[in-house]
Order: sequence, then structure tokens, then C-alpha cells
Amino acid sequence: MRFLISVIDSQSRSQHTPEEVAAIDSFNEFLVAKGYRILAVGLEDPKSAKVFDYRTGENSITSGPFLAANEFTSGIWMIDVPTLEVAEELAAQGSQACNRRVELRAIIG
Repeated sequence: MRFLISVIDSQSRSQHTPEEVAAIDSFNEFLVAKGYRILAVGLEDPKSAKVFDYRTGENSITSGPFLAANEFTSGIWMIDVPTLEVAEELAAQGSQACNRRVELRAIIG
């Protein structure tokens, strides 16, 4: 079963502390050692985003995020685990490691 764990951050939060970075690194090492990790990445601030829209046949590019909000996704983990319960436990551990809320969603297909 594959899942996406999204790290929920906010504009008002400070950067990760050295302790949080170490905890995130340790969590990533655990995921790799267990064979659960497919992908783990951090994302730049949404202010650096660009939205591309080619639905009308003409390319439209807008600077900034597609949705203006105080909260945004600052990182993701993609995991492959045997059960939903394992995914839920890993989501809780990820939240603890990065000291942020996280969202767990199943990957379709």
C-alpha cells in the first residue's frame, strides 16, 4: 500500500531547528532501513512557485502559489507499507520528527 505524507507548514513558522533536522534525518534513515521510503523531499517556499495553465491552448504563467493561504506543503514522504496501520504510525512519527502537522493520503493505483 502506497501513501503520501504531506508536511503542513505555515508562513508564521520558523525554520527547522538543528534538533528537528536531526530528527527528520533519523526518520528518513529509519524509512530507508525498513524499505518503506519511495521518496522524501522538502519544498521551497510557495512564494517561489509558478503556475502553468495550458488548458485553453495558450500558455499562461502566474507567479506564486495556485492558492494563497497561510498554510502550505513544505515537504513530502511517499511510502510503501504493508498496512494502513503502519502508514498511520509512520505519519505520527513524521509529525513528531519535523514538529509539524502532517496529512496522510493513500495513493491511487
